[in-house]
This record gives sequence, C-alpha cells and structure tokens, in this order.
Amino acid sequence: MKHLTFLILLVLFTAACSDRDDELGGVQIRIKNISSITYDTVQVGEEDKLHNNVGPDEYSGYLEYETAYAYSYVRINAGEDTYILQPIDFVGESPLSLGFYTYELNISEEGTVQLNFVVD
Repeated sequence: MKHLTFLILLVLFTAACSDRDDELGGVQIRIKNISSITYDTVQVGEEDKLHNNVGPDEYSGYLEYETAYAYSYVRINAGEDTYILQPIDFVGESPLSLGFYTYELNISEEGTVQLNFVVD
C-alpha cells in the first residue's frame, strides 16, 4: 500500500511540475518601459503586435509571435512623438526558441530607441 501511495504522489508531483513554456505555440514577448515617459503604443515587429499604454518602469502583457529574434523593428508612439528602431537585417541571427522574453525599451536624449533583450 505504501508503494501505491508513493507512486500516486510521484505521478501527481511530476504532473504539477511543468515549465510555463511547455504548451506554447510561439515566442512570448513583452516590453518594459525603462524611460521616463509613457508609451501610448509600442509596435514590435508586425503591425498587429501592439503593446498599449505602458508607463515608466511598467511591463506590458505578453504577445505571441510565430518567429522572433533578440531584436526587432520597434515603433514607439508617445504623445505627439514617434520613435523607431529599424534593424537592417537578420542575416546570421537565429530565431528565438519557444519561451518568454522581454524587450527593455528606452529612448535616449537624442531620440533613439535603445533595446535591451532579456530572457525571462
């Protein structure tokens, strides 16, 4: 009886211990605003991938991407201003594996977008 109880507990424990990216269908990316201004919208990559209303030192929710890289096209709208990070190409870059990632975004004094890639 002890062996049966142990086996049941072992199965339940193993089933409960799953990584949060085990059942993902793609790459999950969120942004963190590390600037001092509020980002009204942040487009990361595709036009339909918009993170909305991200205040200073706040995170957006995750959005799912089929394919993504450690850097991407980024367009930030903040009030009347628009800031763009435009990669030239992805030659030699490997796509990200399934998982959770954060693009920490800042806007320099010169108005350029600075991206720091973080594996969550």
